[in-house]
Amino acid sequence: MPRIAGIDVPDRKKIYYALQYVHGVGPKFAKDILDEAGIDPDRRANELTESDISRINGIIDNGFLVEGALRRQVQQNIGRLREIRCYRGDRHRSGLPVRGQRTKCNARTRKGRKKTVAGKKGIKG
Repeated sequence: MPRIAGIDVPDRKKIYYALQYVHGVGPKFAKDILDEAGIDPDRRANELTESDISRINGIIDNGFLVEGALRRQVQQNIGRLREIRCYRGDRHRSGLPVRGQRTKCNARTRKGRKKTVAGKKGIKG
C-alpha cells in the first residue's frame, strides 16, 4: 500500500479515488493534485513509482491542509464559536443541528437515539 500524506491508501484502486481516502482531499483536490503532478488519474495506486508518490506528497504538503492539521483547525474553529457564546457555538454545545435544520422531526443524527419520556397518566377524579 502506498503511503500518501501519512495514510495507507488502497493500492488496487485508481489513484484518483485512492487519494480521496485522505481526510481533506475530495474529487476536486484529487484532480488538481494529479494534474499538477502530471500523473494519469486512471493509473492504479500500486503502479505508481516512488518518485510519483514523493511528487504527490510534496504537492499535498505544500498546498493543502489535510488529516491531523485539518481536524485540529476544525476543532479550534468550533472551540472559538463555543468560547464567544454565539448562536452556532451554543448549538454545538447543545448537540443540536447548527445550520438551521428543523428539529421537530428528524435531526436524529445530531441528537442521538430517541429518549422516551413518560407520558401523562390518565387523570382520575
